[in-house]
Amino acid sequence: MRTIIGTIALLLSADAASASGGIWCDVDDAMVKFDVGAGVTRGMGGPTFNFRGDLEILGRPDGDSLRKTVFEDSDLTQYWLDDKELRLNIYHEHQLGDKFNSVELTILTKTSDEGVYDGQYTLAVYDNAADTEQDGKPKELTGKVSCGAE
Repeated sequence: MRTIIGTIALLLSADAASASGGIWCDVDDAMVKFDVGAGVTRGMGGPTFNFRGDLEILGRPDGDSLRKTVFEDSDLTQYWLDDKELRLNIYHEHQLGDKFNSVELTILTKTSDEGVYDGQYTLAVYDNAADTEQDGKPKELTGKVSCGAE
């Protein structure tokens, strides 16, 4: 009887493990370092869970609120994943008193091999203090990114 129960438990756990996968992207270039990732369920539209990430803008001074950003679930505003593309849009606001700064990371990739996605990132950085013309236009940084999915 224990063998039957053990076998059933093993089969059920194997089925649950195949019900989810993950996505991840990372960059370490002269302008920025970032590492983002999330779990992805299979079926039900493939929602993400446990999205996390770290971003460092290397050109910003130490102690600047925009130099480092920690991303959480609520910062992943949009994503798309299929066997041809992986796209992520990540947005985070930094509040300083009554003013807001923000970073928006957009990742657009195409599959280059099974589970490997290569493409471009665009990081839009809005710094309220540096916006002397009050035009609201962010500074953009771009580069190559490599991502994975399983």
